[in-house]
Amino acid sequence: MMKEQQALIPGAQNPERFTGLKLGKPKTVAAGIPAVWSSARHILEEMNLLRGLKALAKLNQKDGFDCPGCAWPDPDDDRSAIAEYCENGAKAVAEEATTKKLAPDFFAQHSVAELGLLTDYEIGKKGRIAQPMYLPEGGTHYQPVSWEQAFDKIGHHLNKLATPNEAVFYTSGRTSNEAAFLYQLFVREYGTNNLPDCSNMCHESSGVALGESLGIGKGSVTLEDLYEAEVIIILGQNPGTNHPRMLSALQKAKKNGAFIIAVNPLPETGLLNFLNPQTIDGVLNIKTHLSDIFLQVKINGDMALMKALAILLLQEEEQHPGTVFDQDFITAHTLDYDAYVTHLKQCNLEQLIADSGIPAEQIYQTATVLQQKKKIIACWAMGLTQHKNAVDTIKEVVNLLLLKGSIGKPGAGTCPVRGHSNVQGDRTVGIYEQPSPALLKKLEEVYSFEPPQEHGYDVVKAIHAMHEGKAKVFIAMGGNFLSATPDTEYTARALRNCSLTVQVSTKLNRSHLVHGKEAIILPCLGRSDKDMVGNEQQFVSCENSMGVVQSSKGNLQPVSEHLLSEPVIVCRMAMATLGQRSKAPWQLYASHYDHIRNDIAKVIPGFERYNERVRHPGGFYLPNCTREGRFDTHSQKAHFNIAQVVTTPLAADEYMMMTIRSHDQFNTTIYGLNDRYRGVYNERRVIFMNEGDISKAGFKPGEVVDLYNDHGGVVRVARKFIIVACSIPSRCTATYFPETNVLVPVNSVADKSNTPTSKMVILKIKKSDPQHE
Repeated sequence: MMKEQQALIPGAQNPERFTGLKLGKPKTVAAGIPAVWSSARHILEEMNLLRGLKALAKLNQKDGFDCPGCAWPDPDDDRSAIAEYCENGAKAVAEEATTKKLAPDFFAQHSVAELGLLTDYEIGKKGRIAQPMYLPEGGTHYQPVSWEQAFDKIGHHLNKLATPNEAVFYTSGRTSNEAAFLYQLFVREYGTNNLPDCSNMCHESSGVALGESLGIGKGSVTLEDLYEAEVIIILGQNPGTNHPRMLSALQKAKKNGAFIIAVNPLPETGLLNFLNPQTIDGVLNIKTHLSDIFLQVKINGDMALMKALAILLLQEEEQHPGTVFDQDFITAHTLDYDAYVTHLKQCNLEQLIADSGIPAEQIYQTATVLQQKKKIIACWAMGLTQHKNAVDTIKEVVNLLLLKGSIGKPGAGTCPVRGHSNVQGDRTVGIYEQPSPALLKKLEEVYSFEPPQEHGYDVVKAIHAMHEGKAKVFIAMGGNFLSATPDTEYTARALRNCSLTVQVSTKLNRSHLVHGKEAIILPCLGRSDKDMVGNEQQFVSCENSMGVVQSSKGNLQPVSEHLLSEPVIVCRMAMATLGQRSKAPWQLYASHYDHIRNDIAKVIPGFERYNERVRHPGGFYLPNCTREGRFDTHSQKAHFNIAQVVTTPLAADEYMMMTIRSHDQFNTTIYGLNDRYRGVYNERRVIFMNEGDISKAGFKPGEVVDLYNDHGGVVRVARKFIIVACSIPSRCTATYFPETNVLVPVNSVADKSNTPTSKMVILKIKKSDPQHE
C-alpha cells in the first residue's frame, strides 16, 4: 500500500468534518404533514415515482414485505390501505430500494482509503453493491470476483484455521428467520458457537432480566393489550424517531382512556404530541397530547425512580391493605415478595428521589395515578438496557408490575421495544452464543452431528478475541459492525488483525473500509426485492416485537442480476466450507425455502406446521408463557429482585453522556443530516448540554469542543463537536452515534448481559485543540 494511503487509513473510522450546523426551534408535535413530505422527498431522491409507489403499496401489508426498519408490530386485523408505515419506514425503503448502484468501475475509481474519508452518511448514499467484490492482501481497491471464487476463498480460510473457534459469525437484525436458522446451523456444524449478534448491543439486558425474573426473554403484550391498558409507562425510549408507528398505537390507547407516563432525560417530541397524517384531525392540525406526565429523569436514574414509586405504593398498601397491591397474584405467582418489602423499607426515599433527578411532587403524583390501576404496561428501549446496572433496572420495572399483578392479563405486561425488524426472530431460531441444551439436542437429533457445547463469543468478547489474534476470520450477515460497536479505534484494530473479513450487505458501509488483510463483500437481496429461485418467487419470514411471525415477499425488480438472497448465500458458503462432510441438505434448502421452514418446525418450538401457518394472512403468534400467565423459571413463579441503586460519582469537570439517534437515522444508517424534532439541521457532530452547565463551564452555545473519556486508563477522544443548548438534566449530555462510539469503552459493560454501556459514558469536555482543526 502506498505511504500516502496508509496515512489516510487511521482516521477512516470517524472523519472529523463539519457539514454546516443550522439551528431551529425544536418541534412540539411529531409526524403530521411534514412527515409525509419528508417520506416523499426521500423516496424520490432514490428512485422514480412508479418504483417508489410500488414499494410503499406493499410495505407491511399482509401480502407484502416487512419493513427493513424497526420491529414494531403490524395490526392483526385490517391494515391501512393508504400507508401501513411511518416516515422512517419510507426512508428505510428508499435506502434499500434505491436504483443507484455500484458497479466495478466505481471501485476501480475509488480506493478504500479515499472512501474511508467520507462520513457514514456519504458512504451510505453511494448506492447498492451490484456484484461480489474482493480486496486482496495489500490491495488498495476492491475488484470484482465471481460468486464461486468468493465462496471458495471463504471456505479456504475457514478450513485452514487451527480451530473453528478462530472464526466469528455476526448477525444483524435484518436477517430473516430462514437465513438466520441456516446460518446458525452452518456455524454449529462447522464447529463453533461464536454467534454474536446485534442483540448483544441492544436488548440483551432485557432478555437476561425477563428470562431470570419471568421465564422468557421476550415481552408479554400484544397491540390489543396497549388498547386495553389503563396506564402505559414509556421508559428510555423515543418512539417518535425510533418506532414512529407506536405513536398511532398510543393515540388509540389514549382515546380508549389510557394514562401515559413518559420517563426520559430529554423531552422528546414523540413523547409529547402527535399528528396522525392518516386522520382528518391530523390533516386539520388537531394534535393528540400523548404524555399525561413527563418525568425528566437523570441519565440512569430510572432504578431510583422505580424504587421510589414502589415505596410510595407500599406505604399506601399498608394503610389500606389489599387495595393497592394484587395480593392474590403475589401469593399465587411470585417468590420473594416479603424480602422485597423488607428491602424497600430499608431504602431512603428522599435519597432515591434525589438520585432520580425528578421533583418529589411529580413522583408523588405518579404514585397516586398507579395506586388504583391494575392494567399497566411498561415499555422501554436502549435508555434502560445500555447501563452497567441495566439488568437490575429492568427487573425493578418488573417488580412494579408484579406488585400490581400487571403480568399475564389483558392490558398489562412487559413491552421491550426491539430496534431492528427481525432481531427477536434471529434469537428465536438459534442465533445465540449461549445456546440452550434443548436447542443443541434438537440439532443433533435432526441432523445427526454433535454440536459444540462450549459457549461462544458475544460482540464484546469477539472484539477482544480479534484484537488479541484469537479470532482470525470475521463474517457478518448484514449490519455495519464497526459503526455499531463500542470503542471504535479499538474495534478497528481488531478487524484489521483478521486474515479475512466478509460482509453480506446491500449497500456500502464503513465496515467494508476497515477490514482484514483480505476482504470480501457479498451483495444480497433486500426485503423489497423479488427473490426468484428457478421460476418461483420465494418469501421469507420475520418475528416482530410482540412475537408474531409473518411472511415477507418483495415486489421490486432487483437493481442487479448478480445479487443472491441471504438463505442462498448461507447455503453456498456452507457447501464451500463443509463439502461432503455436512449432514444438512444445503442444495435442497437453496432450491426452495419451504424446505428450510419444514426443518425449522422440527427444531424450534412453536413453529409446528410452519409453512401452513405462515401463509395465513398476518401470520401467527409464537407461544409466550408470560402472556399465558405462566412463568418458566426454575420455580415456575415470577421472582421479585432485590438490588441496590448504584450512582456514578462525577468529578467537578465530568459529565454523563448518552448516545442517541437523530430523526434522520435508523441504527447506523444515516438517511439525512436533519434532526427536525430537536431543531438541529445539516449537522451531526453536536453535543446537547444543559444551558446552566454550559455557562458554568465557561462555554458558549455554538462553541467547538473535544470530548474525552479515560475509562480504564485509556484516553479516548472525539474531536470537533458543536455545543447545542437543550433541556436536559444538569451534568447530563447527549450525542449522536456512531460519531461518538469512539468514546464508549469496550470494557464498560452491563452486568450479566455484557452489553456496552453506551448510555452512561463519563466525559470531560475541553475547548477544541487548534492543532486538530
